[in-house]
Amino acid sequence: MAAVLASPSCSSPSLSFSQCSSSSWRSIFACSHRPPRSRKKSLRKGPPARENGGEFKGISQKRFPGRGKDERAYLPPDGSRGESGWSQSAVFKSAGLQKKDKGLVYDLREQQLDDTGNLQDVTFLNAVVKVYCTHTAPDYSLPWQKQRQYTSTGSAFMIGDGKLLTNAHCVEHDTQVKVKRRGDDTKFVAKVLARGVECDIALLSVESEEFWRGAEPLHFGRLPCLQDSVTVVGYPLGGDTISVTKGVVSRIEVTSYAHGASDLLGIQIDAAVNPGNSGGPAFNDQGECIGVAFQAFRSEEAENIGYVIPTTVVSHFLNDYERNGKYTGFPCLGVLLQKLENPALRACLKVPSNEGVLVRRVEPTSAASNVLKEGDVIVSFDGVPVGCEGTVPFRSTERIAFRYLISQKFSGDVAELGIIREGSFMKVKTVLQPRVHLVPYHIEGGQPSYLIIAGLVFTPLSEPLIDEECEDSIGLKLLAKARYSLARFKGEEIVILSQVLANEVNIGYEDMGNQQVLKFNGMPIKNIRHLAHLVDSCKDRYLVFEFEDNFLAVLEREAAAAVSPCILKDYGIPFERSADLREPYIDFSEDNRVPSQDIGDSPVSNLEIGFDGLLWA
Repeated sequence: MAAVLASPSCSSPSLSFSQCSSSSWRSIFACSHRPPRSRKKSLRKGPPARENGGEFKGISQKRFPGRGKDERAYLPPDGSRGESGWSQSAVFKSAGLQKKDKGLVYDLREQQLDDTGNLQDVTFLNAVVKVYCTHTAPDYSLPWQKQRQYTSTGSAFMIGDGKLLTNAHCVEHDTQVKVKRRGDDTKFVAKVLARGVECDIALLSVESEEFWRGAEPLHFGRLPCLQDSVTVVGYPLGGDTISVTKGVVSRIEVTSYAHGASDLLGIQIDAAVNPGNSGGPAFNDQGECIGVAFQAFRSEEAENIGYVIPTTVVSHFLNDYERNGKYTGFPCLGVLLQKLENPALRACLKVPSNEGVLVRRVEPTSAASNVLKEGDVIVSFDGVPVGCEGTVPFRSTERIAFRYLISQKFSGDVAELGIIREGSFMKVKTVLQPRVHLVPYHIEGGQPSYLIIAGLVFTPLSEPLIDEECEDSIGLKLLAKARYSLARFKGEEIVILSQVLANEVNIGYEDMGNQQVLKFNGMPIKNIRHLAHLVDSCKDRYLVFEFEDNFLAVLEREAAAAVSPCILKDYGIPFERSADLREPYIDFSEDNRVPSQDIGDSPVSNLEIGFDGLLWA
């Protein structure tokens, strides 16, 4: 999902929002997000508006030394879905870090409740700690440098074995993380062990024995039921001491996650969840932790809608880390589905009963492309029947989105699908893997790749880069590819000429910017590593770059090599390429054939992404 960040001053309780101009889906990370370089609005990749134009947004408060308010916008991924009936003014806010220090603290011992069910100041609150994070985000428009650092605060809680749990957006682009226990003035340095972007969860560790002295971890409880009482603890806006809010469970369903650009199980509560609550635990009446507070919904037409990451998602993250020693992500089936509510449609597809969902498209990078075809009808997943609305049984009398079953699997797991193909029932098996995005929402390693050739700056297109640039400078055609194109092989990227550093050798190209480069000396470009390899191995007299609409940029190879050091010196750039491009080139792509059409030039219609009747599994 995407997110819009509002960055009010630390001391001011007022919040501002920036809305993207082209998509109805927005989300916001409440804890830690990089400060935007400008206030430009950008269209983020994601599903179009639902029927009533509902939007997801979130808020993150940070402290920017010497700066005032700033704004930033992000959008959700393909397959994110809104809730019909939400108005266009609806805003999804991540209850995250606040600029000023406002922490969250929870003690873990036996929970004590008085006769009225009110939470007392007992020892289990001491398991909740306040998180102080210093962030240094990359500058995606100038990929060889970073933006000015900023700070934010959030919450975390002890889970045993010397580990803490918090939100991923609380420690995004971290350069220093510190934690402080309740009632203590000492801050201890923490280390980020794992960061789950999709599920917005991060695992921390603290080596100091003093920090853990007398501490007891929290215990996880079962998934709550509707109307169960829930208590959220944290350090939100309004003060520096611990804050406790209480409500009930309003809804449990697959929810759009603001930071992760993903759809996972979520718990909706009516307890107040505000900036600063991110990473804090939510408790039931038995004193068990039933989830992690992470975002809220804000609208002129709605009140007191907060969201909690349930223990089922938390346990998936922890088990993934234990099994693999790192976070590998939530898997995806990689198919675009359509509901089969219409009887005539089912009859045409030879589906005998009121069941199943139609496979409209299969991602080329998914393992399902080897066993599924367009026109197949999926009627079961691991033996669980799939309804005609794309839902499956959930608990005793409830139903939930089909994607929930997929999210319970781990990367590399095998799933058995019952399908109807041309009227015949059969079973097929496929391996589930995390989805491959042509335009990534988050950059692995935190720093974008770049290549500078005689002042021409090349970099992969990413959602953070689009967020930093205005829509006019990106161009509608490139935006359409970023929003709706699918990667056709693992490792495929859209490589763009970000800007041209003016010099005599590149006269006539100075005004070029944010244009996709398709070929180099007649060879289609797979990704930026491939482009760097082609340039390094080139022995021709000229370097010929081909862009959209047959636009050419030609440089003399020897002249370009001779002038490059001078350009780097003039613009204060340490290296002509990022560190990852200085490694020997290895072609990891599975498909070495020249594509039949321009790379990435396969946009789907606006209605195929996130529409209520269509969804990505």
